[in-house]
Amino acid sequence: MSKTPSLKTPLGRVRGLGSARSGTRDFWRQRLTGVAMVPLTVAFVLTVIYLARASQATAIATLSSPLIAILLFLFIVAGIVHMRIGMQVIIEDYVHDETMKIVAVMANTFFSLLVGAACIYALLKLNFGI
Repeated sequence: MSKTPSLKTPLGRVRGLGSARSGTRDFWRQRLTGVAMVPLTVAFVLTVIYLARASQATAIATLSSPLIAILLFLFIVAGIVHMRIGMQVIIEDYVHDETMKIVAVMANTFFSLLVGAACIYALLKLNFGI
């Protein structure tokens, strides 16, 4: 039995996005979060420098400011999403055992959610006393 040649062009076959069908979405998400992290990291570093010698009351007042809180929230979300996608790509590229790969990707996702939730909780606690 001979195989019937595909009538699709090479580009048409590539646009299938692979078996996961999420490669392009993750690629653009990582680029978007990477670009967003540039100004957010600058704002974060400037805030840390400002707070380095500040009293606890000044630190709480500064971090409770709506502008700083929003910037920190965006920094946390963009950083966690960027980290999760980056680690997933590393795991998928360098872990060859399928079971270990699945376990590592799941652990990466849970770790990212845990770190993100802890950071957001701390920010909410500072701002709203929740």
